[in-house]
Amino acid sequence: MAAGDSANDAERQRRLADERARLTSVAGQMARNFAASAANEQRLARVLIELEPLGYSLLADRKWTGATRATIDAILVGPGGVIIVDSKAWREASLQAGRIYRSGTDVTTEIEQLADLVVRAQSGLAEIGLAAGEISAMAVVGSRFPRTELFGVAIMGEVAALTEIARRGTRLTAEQIARVRTELDKLFPPLTTGPITVIPSATASSAPAVDAPSAQTPGGGIPLGVDLDTLTTQQIQSALLEGIHAAPIEEWMAFLDPTQARLVRRSFTGPSRIRGAAGTGKTVVALHRAAHLARTLEGRVLVTTFVQTLPRVLSALMRRLAPDVAERIDFCSVHSFARDVLVQRGRPVVVDAVGADRVFKDLWERDGKSGPLGAIDPAPGYWQEEIASVLKGRGLNNFSQYAELPRTGRRRPLNYEQRIAMWTLYVSYEEALAARNILDWEDVVLEAEASLMATPLRGYAAVVVDEAQDLSCAMVRMLHSVVGDRPDGLNLVGDGRQTIYPGGYTLAEAGVSIGGRSVVLSRNYRNTVEIAEFSSGIVEGDRPADIDDGTPVDDPAELGRRGPRPVYTVFPSRSLHDTSLVARITHIVTEQNSTTSYGDIAVLTLYSWHAQEAAEVLEAAGIPVIQLEKYDGTPIDAVKVGTIKRAKGLEFTEVLVARTPAHLVEPAVTPDADDAALERRALQRRELYVAMTRARDGLWVGVA
Repeated sequence: MAAGDSANDAERQRRLADERARLTSVAGQMARNFAASAANEQRLARVLIELEPLGYSLLADRKWTGATRATIDAILVGPGGVIIVDSKAWREASLQAGRIYRSGTDVTTEIEQLADLVVRAQSGLAEIGLAAGEISAMAVVGSRFPRTELFGVAIMGEVAALTEIARRGTRLTAEQIARVRTELDKLFPPLTTGPITVIPSATASSAPAVDAPSAQTPGGGIPLGVDLDTLTTQQIQSALLEGIHAAPIEEWMAFLDPTQARLVRRSFTGPSRIRGAAGTGKTVVALHRAAHLARTLEGRVLVTTFVQTLPRVLSALMRRLAPDVAERIDFCSVHSFARDVLVQRGRPVVVDAVGADRVFKDLWERDGKSGPLGAIDPAPGYWQEEIASVLKGRGLNNFSQYAELPRTGRRRPLNYEQRIAMWTLYVSYEEALAARNILDWEDVVLEAEASLMATPLRGYAAVVVDEAQDLSCAMVRMLHSVVGDRPDGLNLVGDGRQTIYPGGYTLAEAGVSIGGRSVVLSRNYRNTVEIAEFSSGIVEGDRPADIDDGTPVDDPAELGRRGPRPVYTVFPSRSLHDTSLVARITHIVTEQNSTTSYGDIAVLTLYSWHAQEAAEVLEAAGIPVIQLEKYDGTPIDAVKVGTIKRAKGLEFTEVLVARTPAHLVEPAVTPDADDAALERRALQRRELYVAMTRARDGLWVGVA
């Protein structure tokens, strides 16, 4: 083995060892003697241990050297900083004149000691450069105690503590966490070791989940005053979700639920597929999985998707949640990746989408419109899609391949004569592009695929594809060729129900096998019950074929939050629609107790000109706006406006679907609608479904 290979293998093994150490941190750090601990510390540990998949280590029962009290109940260290947690069995605690009492006894001194401990930790960790503001303390008391602060120590109930920790977001890198954890072991060494078991009570394991809100649980969270003895794991995870709701939407977009976190770290023996209904967290899983693979594999990681906007946003989110590996992950659209491959290999690429469109339309007017295809549909659009999605989308090389092709996803049947006409038109189109020395984007993908098959690309350990259902068969083949069938190499993430482009294929056609390596996410973390039910009505009865095996897909998802009913209005005029649009946004950001800012809101439309018109209306009303095509994932206090396609993979607190065409929301279609019209309607209704399911808390749909 060459010296370089040996060094690379050693580095890979070091990363794997570091990751294993992180994953076993709870077991190691919780293996302390809890035998003498009170029951409330045991119960608190059960709650805090749910933070481990989010990157937190729980250091339990630590020595408090030099203090009158011998031990510290728990220290959390993770993305949100260092939190010293002291469990108090103060069921009857009260706050009076800046002092805290338990059953009439002044126990304020215990809070003062905790504050002193923070100072000591700040001083000790300053040696490794950790800012004092990243270290804090919590006194966790009875669940009914209102949150307060004394001497800089936050005093609150158990569930409130969990949500507050979740709200901290990402403040420390993985490298900082590792250094801090090592230093904390020195500052506050563990007590004698010994096995422990954190066992949920029988009541907790069988208690029903909280699915509906009450007067005490705004947004469907955990009831106030709930006791840890009756707290279920699902309720704990709900508390984590509620804790992040008040943060900017960008923090929510990077938030990982513990259940999702376990999937992020799962290893597959070859290409894999993660799918699930809208709102189940596929994109955030893809993002965190990319970070995990960058930490544990040798080589770079490519994150790609069809839409241009999403890679920029994901790149910005990655820099915040995993700055330690962000430089080892490349984010780009699949078209940009293909172009870069050719350019780096010396192939000049001149993409002229407008020129290619003009070439096709000229050919259509001259040869196609008067032939067998024109007799079916005289408009060129359907036939352009046939070339892009079916012929070039699969990379067909000869007519025999096309003659018997099932054309999955295309509703209009073509007989043998019509297919000959289509193939003839395709050949003429390719010859015309070559004569002008220009390419369309489908050509770029096919050339890049051929180049990669001839000369494999080195350097990438893994490829993560978000919104995989949007890619063509040729795109998947191209990306598969980068990593082959190596373990954890190709990671496909998507939802067949959100397919909004014509054409279809199966992974088998692309030469990709995911046998036994397909996982379905089943809990909708994003949408309320009301939003999910309303949006599902748009695509009711529509079951598009999935890329897994071509069978229709309709993955169900559990829902846990309730909220206001979506607002759906048909306006008699465009002016009334626009007035209501402005009023809705103004109400969202100004209503009492609102935590929603302009930056948490999106206005989405089917067409780009409608998005431009909506932006102009908002700007005229004094509302700040940023076009989605310019949005890069950086929090900004401006309403995001753009097409639905630009919003794929993104999330927003509130979504307003503007200028919705009336014919798409009407339940019936015209009796004489042909197969092509039905196909187009189904695709556009799926597009509306995508827009509506981007909404986390509120949805407004305007028809004009």
